Amino acid sequence: MTTRHVVVVGAGPAGLAAAEAALAAGARVTLIDSADRPGGQYHRMLPEAYGAARPERLQHGWWAFDRRRRRVLTHPRCAWWPETSVWALERPDPTEPGVPRVHVVRGPADGGRRSRLRLDPDALVLAVGAHDRVLPFPGWELPGVFTAGAAQALAKGERVVVGDRVVVAGTGPFLLPVAASLLQAGSRVLEVLEANTAGTLARGWARRPWQLAAYGGKAGELAEYTALLLRHRVPCRVGRAVVEARGDGRVEEVVTARLRADWSVVPGTERTAPVDAVCVSHGFSPQLELPVAAGCTLRSAPGGEFVAVDDDQRTSCPNVYAAGEITGIAGAPAARAEGALAGWLAAGGVPDALALRPLRRSRDQGRAFAERLAGAHPIGAAWPEWLRPETVVCRCEEADYASLCRAAGNAASRGARVAKLETRAGLGPCQGRICGPTVAELSARLTGRPAERPAEGIPAAGPHHRPIAQPIRLGELAAAPEPLPGNTESHPSM
Repeated sequence: MTTRHVVVVGAGPAGLAAAEAALAAGARVTLIDSADRPGGQYHRMLPEAYGAARPERLQHGWWAFDRRRRRVLTHPRCAWWPETSVWALERPDPTEPGVPRVHVVRGPADGGRRSRLRLDPDALVLAVGAHDRVLPFPGWELPGVFTAGAAQALAKGERVVVGDRVVVAGTGPFLLPVAASLLQAGSRVLEVLEANTAGTLARGWARRPWQLAAYGGKAGELAEYTALLLRHRVPCRVGRAVVEARGDGRVEEVVTARLRADWSVVPGTERTAPVDAVCVSHGFSPQLELPVAAGCTLRSAPGGEFVAVDDDQRTSCPNVYAAGEITGIAGAPAARAEGALAGWLAAGGVPDALALRPLRRSRDQGRAFAERLAGAHPIGAAWPEWLRPETVVCRCEEADYASLCRAAGNAASRGARVAKLETRAGLGPCQGRICGPTVAELSARLTGRPAERPAEGIPAAGPHHRPIAQPIRLGELAAAPEPLPGNTESHPSM
């Protein structure tokens, strides 16, 4: 029997688990990630030259991750491709069953001699993760205003201190590990601000309390972060948010205010605090460019849009599987379970194997956790009240809120594409990855029309539809694909 070739895109918790399971099922695996080392954001490591003497003190579940990493990267049937970007997925002929062809460029993103290659796998596992969603507020474009994920990446991966006096704000439990990483790197965290009120948090987390016992591991992590914040005397305040950043050339102070349950500002509660940096996150946006390019159907959920998968992590496309945060924001344990299921089944493993039962149970618990998380940390409907006419909503093109309002008031430019051309929001280097969901929501509010969403059962298009999913130079695009390297040269140091 021919050995199946499984391509796994993404080497975070989900992708690494998928690669391990596919290898265990007998497949040949190509593991692709844009970073130079596996682990994703959750297991981001210091550069080898500055490696921690005791990494287990900095990472949750370090030993299990390290064992999995070594098993995968040293396996004779695994080709590990770091610093590799998938810039396109080429769908097969609709009349013939097949798997999308994978087009990649290998080499540092800022390098001048990247190689272009293509892969024709028997199965494809997409585990590309998500990025921070940040709602705009006056001054959020100032240097020194970071997404929480970027600040944590600098702290965990480079030990770079983003500022001496930092405020962490937004919504969701992710704020706590971000604050912990900043403290460990040497920053002074002034406060952690959760925008949702105590009542909203209580209703979300206390619903069906008997289910909370299944999240014992997460409770342990929460206790560790809380203890660290207490030791450093960092106050955590609920129902409060950063509503403005001020400064001359960079952020120098922030204005925080108490919020109602709908995130409208309570008048008279504004307070100014001097800062060097502010780290903000209002949840996560899944990276859907590759699933959409493959033709995968999306589903709408309280937390946004995600890839629709069945009980075996299959997408609507034959032999294309999805795992991790692109299917729902449920945390690393659920991502690992989804990845292991996807990798095993993509490799042709027996679907009713006994070892899959605990994985399915962990995955289902993760899905329940994702629903609870979305209910406890929603984005309040009144947040646009923070905006002013001059507030930037698209940082790449410096499009402001006033331009969106003008486009919404013009009947000729109410269509999404026309409004995009008129305001230029979403036409910059990030191609709407940061501002896209926000611009769509604001446009829907201003025009009174629902935001554009894919119809049930129909592959999505919209803001995630990009034939070229990642930047590629014209010279690289014009060059013929290079021959595939042998597996023996694909095992760099771990």
